[in-house]
Amino acid sequence: MSDTSGWGPQAPYGGPPGPYGPYGPYGGPPPGWGWNGSSWAPLPPPPKPGVIPLAPLGANHIIGGAFATMRRYAKPLFGTAAAAYGLLAVVIVAGLGLAYVATREHVRAVYEPGADFSWDDGRPILVAFGLVWLLFMLATLVINSFIQASCAATLHEAVLGRPATFGAVWRRAWSRTPSVLAVTLLLSLILMLPVAAFALVLFSVLFLMMTQSIIPIGLVFPLFLLTMPLAAWLYVLFAFAPTAAVLETAGPFTALRRSVRLVRGAWWRTFGISLLAGLIVMGVSLALRLPLQFAAPTPPPVDPDDSASAYLLDQLRSQFGLYAVLGLVGSFLTQLAATVFLPLVTALLYIDRRIRKEGLAHTLTEASSAPQPVP
Repeated sequence: MSDTSGWGPQAPYGGPPGPYGPYGPYGGPPPGWGWNGSSWAPLPPPPKPGVIPLAPLGANHIIGGAFATMRRYAKPLFGTAAAAYGLLAVVIVAGLGLAYVATREHVRAVYEPGADFSWDDGRPILVAFGLVWLLFMLATLVINSFIQASCAATLHEAVLGRPATFGAVWRRAWSRTPSVLAVTLLLSLILMLPVAAFALVLFSVLFLMMTQSIIPIGLVFPLFLLTMPLAAWLYVLFAFAPTAAVLETAGPFTALRRSVRLVRGAWWRTFGISLLAGLIVMGVSLALRLPLQFAAPTPPPVDPDDSASAYLLDQLRSQFGLYAVLGLVGSFLTQLAATVFLPLVTALLYIDRRIRKEGLAHTLTEASSAPQPVP
């Protein structure tokens, strides 16, 4: 895989202006026309060495480019993501196994027939499996950051029309994962703002039901309404930071500043195309899950003579088998596609902003025609 030279910030105000950007002595050419030095003239189609034309991109180019990258570079994209999730599964299973081994006697004491719950047995179980949950959350953040980095690393080659191998993408993504992880932590904290405010709303509703006092909900509900647009604004403002951390080999703070600069003046466009990508993922997910919902086996009828435990076992048995396997496979494939598709859309939006603001198309055109170094 080639390096990222030429992808850094263009000084002082961008690269050499290309004929396909908003340039020209009168504020820009009409669509399909450019200034040749003396008059307007039709432009040839922009070069397209890879998955997108090297010109300002429309929403169709961005969404289509993401799908084209997924199709042409399926092995490095989905192979890397599947391997990362497989590693995550191994870590979690190992953590659960260690937690069970460490608390096996306490688990048996709690679940023995007729046993009374005791904190002497419950506390070690909660601590052990709570640590496993914390490990799961941290490992998920690392894996998702790694997958974002791998998507940007693959797109680096896809835009130039160059091959990308599994090993090269893995090495490049792993080297940039710490910077992407730092940015992802900030984005996760931003997303937690409305979640925390909603939790406060629920607690204030419970307080209202118990005390008949409306003061807490009167204070918390406006806070919830404020945090939703604030979180959305901040999230979109920093959305390009993971891509900048990979393609520009930038540190976390530099990547955040680059994202703010690039999103400025195009917040609504970035938000709208990102929302469209999210709706596409939601539609695909529903298309896979709805047939499974209709095909779900009918739970067995309730027998009044059965015990509660026997009834629960019958319910569980009815949900296992081929239906459960298909459901797990469908959920995994949907998650895999969403984890790859959404970062690709964001990375293409980043490239589009740099083409428009910094003349990146000129740099990409030169890079695509340059001979590749022999590995």
